Amino acid sequence: STKQRNNTKRPRVCSDLAPAAHALQSLQYQGLLEKLMVSTLSTVPSCVFLYVNGTMLFSLRSKPVFCGTPRYVLLYNLLFADTVQLALSQVMYILAVCRVKLLYPVCGFLILLTHLTSGMSPLTLVLMSLERYVAVCYPLRHTTIITIRNTAVAITAVWAVSSLNNLTRLLLSFPFQKLGILQVKDLCSNIAVMLGSVSREYDEAFTCVVFVSAGVAITSSYISVAAAARSASADKTSARKARNTLLLHLVQLGLSLSSTIYNPLLIALSRTVTRIVIVRIQNVFYVCFVILPRCLSSLIYGLRDQRIRPVLIYHLCCRLRLVKGSSQRPS
Repeated sequence: STKQRNNTKRPRVCSDLAPAAHALQSLQYQGLLEKLMVSTLSTVPSCVFLYVNGTMLFSLRSKPVFCGTPRYVLLYNLLFADTVQLALSQVMYILAVCRVKLLYPVCGFLILLTHLTSGMSPLTLVLMSLERYVAVCYPLRHTTIITIRNTAVAITAVWAVSSLNNLTRLLLSFPFQKLGILQVKDLCSNIAVMLGSVSREYDEAFTCVVFVSAGVAITSSYISVAAAARSASADKTSARKARNTLLLHLVQLGLSLSSTIYNPLLIALSRTVTRIVIVRIQNVFYVCFVILPRCLSSLIYGLRDQRIRPVLIYHLCCRLRLVKGSSQRPS
């Protein structure tokens, strides 16, 4: 009789656990579906703009006028840094979605490359602003000051400053004593690599100095160009275009600055919300603060420039011009 009672109770226990198991399975499926949707919504725009940026880079090397003009050489350097950073950010995002944990050497290498390119953007914007300032305020000396050789030296200095910053960051934060065997406890990120407060304080100080200096330089150039536009001897059209370009540089600097507040915002929000909510917020912040600022460079500068725009559209359309009654290649 006891066996019969046990046999009659087992189906009842299983039937009680069935809704809970079904609910757990539904939550897991919902989490997987949400992860796939969010990953798609962030990966597809990244791939599209990587194609656009790559086409823009190819366009800037497709004609001698672009290769021999300092302004376009600086734009190429800015766009190259943004494209590399966008590609690295997307690789790290895919690794995070797949929950792949890396060794410190691999993670540190990716983080250093990301910081190398992110530090170049504001410095290159300063060079582009100074070039416009010289073009408007010193038009007779522009061709002697802003040369290809001087531009190459300035770009080399930008790479050197950013590389020196990375070397300092590496010496402050990397666990050399356990090189090759120490695995990152969490997912690969800037926070995971920074092991001490010294490296974090150095990173904040360097970022603050760079962006404040860049903001002061671009704002000063804008004020000087605006003052020159009011003078009777200045070229009104050229001064107006340069002033609008400097405003775009300020916007671009603000977009670059937004990517630096990505981690501090997440750290502040992680103390008040649950982990599931912070993951969702992190995905939104990634699209707004990381992807979009790196994607807008080609649109802001490429579609606005009268020389670049026809060449860019030509290459984006796979060498098929969609202009009525014309089949000539853009000059």
